[in-house]
Amino acid sequence: MIKSHIIKVLALFAVASMILSACGGAQPAATQAPATEAPAPTEAMTEAPTAAPTSAPTEAATSAPAATQPAATGSGLFLDSGYECPAVQNKMDVQSKELNLFVWTEYIPQDMIDCFEKVYEIKVNRDEYSANEEMYAKLSAGGTSYDLVQPTDYIVSLMVRQGLLQELDHSKLPVLSNFDPNYLNLSFDPGNKYTIPYQAGTDAIVYNADTVTNPPKSWADLWNPDYAGKMIFLDDSRAVIGATLLTLGYDVNTKDPKQLDEAKAKLKELVPNVKAFDSDSPKTALIAGDVDLGMTWTGEAFLAQQEVPSITYVYPTEGAIIWQDNWAMPKDAPHTDAAYAWLNYTMQGDVFWMMLRDFPYTQPNKAALDYAKGNTMDVNDVNGNPTTLSKIYDAYMNSPITNTPPEAIKNGHRIDDVGDALPLYDQLWTEVKGQ
Repeated sequence: MIKSHIIKVLALFAVASMILSACGGAQPAATQAPATEAPAPTEAMTEAPTAAPTSAPTEAATSAPAATQPAATGSGLFLDSGYECPAVQNKMDVQSKELNLFVWTEYIPQDMIDCFEKVYEIKVNRDEYSANEEMYAKLSAGGTSYDLVQPTDYIVSLMVRQGLLQELDHSKLPVLSNFDPNYLNLSFDPGNKYTIPYQAGTDAIVYNADTVTNPPKSWADLWNPDYAGKMIFLDDSRAVIGATLLTLGYDVNTKDPKQLDEAKAKLKELVPNVKAFDSDSPKTALIAGDVDLGMTWTGEAFLAQQEVPSITYVYPTEGAIIWQDNWAMPKDAPHTDAAYAWLNYTMQGDVFWMMLRDFPYTQPNKAALDYAKGNTMDVNDVNGNPTTLSKIYDAYMNSPITNTPPEAIKNGHRIDDVGDALPLYDQLWTEVKGQ
């Protein structure tokens, strides 16, 4: 992703009662200004899924190059919590007084928004969506005044073809140097003409080991009638249909009507067994014990596991769904100056580290990882417990949920734009959900 369906995919210390509601709960307050020196380079995974439509790269690296992130300095501006907002490293000339975001639910730390508002004296307005299709439909209808949106990889090329996005001015994006290059220049946006990375992750299987005695190992296992009424799935048409296609041995991006008909018939068998489709906060039902297993995103699984240690994330034998969420600028964005200021400030390593705590998906921002590694700054975790930033970093790096294993990437499948076949997917989803 973070991701109603991905398709219907989130501060210093804030977590809305979740992200994802992913990608709502009060976020923890920041407790101390950032350290004055950036830590050494991290061991962050530096190999992102390749831009092939049906397969991920063959290998993931485990060490990141040193970031050129400047030493963190305070701005002299403080939040109500007492946290000093980091200073702007790449100051932009901004005349606008507001910024309009259209973003995934529970996907931006509140401290990040509050600090941006303080350092630039710009009001941030935010609308949220829980599916790429929801965002796409609203922009396609016109009449919006959004400055930035967060499309997932597969819908970017569609939005470009429809003329919904404007090209980015890289001369106004010095923050691009903060990213692991393996998350740049992917097939859905060669040269990053229209997007810059936000977060990445996987869709895979989640279950509670304390309540599920016969745990699933594959997507196909989720059709086990013993799981009926105990499952939660993402409300994400492409991800769910994609997983179903994989159980049949088909490509997640097939355009073959016969294969999609087979997938529809199989999915109709599954839907009655699913207790809820939720792309807002699938972790909530898992934590509460309302469901025992199902399909979710990286960050939701990681956060659920922090609350309930028996929550387990499994990369299915057929392969996980891999994805990347991005920032993009609508063609008629009214406050582009504020948008560039937002991108550069919030993606600073000493600001974007907040995502490790609040919305822990796979991190394309190597400067944020470098800043967090070894940083003894006192913080609260997502549950409000005192810890240090380095411990949050260690938890991220040591978890196979957030630091995706190389073999899971190699076996993964990236959802791609299916062009003229998209109505077939839409019709399939409408039929199976409405049965």
